[in-house]
Amino acid sequence: MNAQESTSTRPYLIRALHEWCSDNGLTPHIAVKVDESVRVPLEYVNNGEIILNVAMDATSGLQLGNDFIEFKARFGGQPRDILVPVGRVIAIYARENGQGMAFPPPTDYLSGGLEDASALPSGMDGEAGESRPVVKLVPEPGRPEQAVPPQEPRPPEGGNGAQRRPALKRVK
Repeated sequence: MNAQESTSTRPYLIRALHEWCSDNGLTPHIAVKVDESVRVPLEYVNNGEIILNVAMDATSGLQLGNDFIEFKARFGGQPRDILVPVGRVIAIYARENGQGMAFPPPTDYLSGGLEDASALPSGMDGEAGESRPVVKLVPEPGRPEQAVPPQEPRPPEGGNGAQRRPALKRVK
C-alpha cells in the first residue's frame, strides 16, 4: 500500500483530540462544512457551517467512525439524529481554550464516493417511511434562518492585563 492508497488521518486525529479533550475535562466541539451529505438541524447552520458539541454528556450513542460521526443530541429540547461525514469536519477544538486542530476544507466531497445513498449507514438513506430527505438545504417555513444561540462575550482586548481567549483562526 502506498501513500495514495492509505486511509485518511482525519478520523484518527478527530478521535485522538476528542479523547484528549475528555481526559482533560474540556468540551470537544467540531466545526462542520454543511452540504447535502450532512444531517444536522439546518436552523443552526450559519454561513454553510455548524458547530457541534460532541462531548459525551451532550450526546447519546456517539460513534466516531472512519467514515461518519453519528450521535443523537437535543437542539432546542428536540432530540435529533446527527450524521456527519468525517470529510466534512473542518476543525475539532476545546470550547474552553480553543486548542485543537483545523483541517483543510473539503473541495468536492461528493465526488469522493458518496454519490449514492448506499454509502450511508443503515436508516440514514431517506427510505423506509422517512417523510423527508436526509438533508434539506432550505430553512423550514416558519423557522428563523439563523437561530444560533448567543455566544459568550469575549474579554476586552488591550492593555489592562486582560488576556484574549485562544481561538482557532482559519488561514486561507
